[in-house]
Amino acid sequence: MQNHLASAAERREWTRQYKQLQRQLSTIGWISEGYVQDRGPGAGGPCYQWTRKVRGKTVSLALSREQFDWLQTAIENWKQLKQTLKEMQYQAVKSALAATDGKKMEAARLLDIEYRQFKRLLDKFQI
Repeated sequence: MQNHLASAAERREWTRQYKQLQRQLSTIGWISEGYVQDRGPGAGGPCYQWTRKVRGKTVSLALSREQFDWLQTAIENWKQLKQTLKEMQYQAVKSALAATDGKKMEAARLLDIEYRQFKRLLDKFQI
């Protein structure tokens, strides 16, 4: 793993990338967890269905075509939101490591990340 302080240019680039991710967050529309399915006609039940977990139990709801379309978009937005947040966390990890001169345990504590998860991030991005 590398152990170096980031240059001023690297820190500026990370800040630019982080601000871009912040802008992406502001463009995400409605969000929803779960998944929707189009079971097609003759499936023996509702054609459109939304399924999700509520208090640890799987719950399904029959939908109209309009509800299906709306929720499908909201679920895709939720996936995009989660991906953007992961990327933002990665940028924070890089910045924290640069700021702590490679003191990885200290950086993990600063970010309140479980160390095993943090180590996987480091290994994945070869930091």
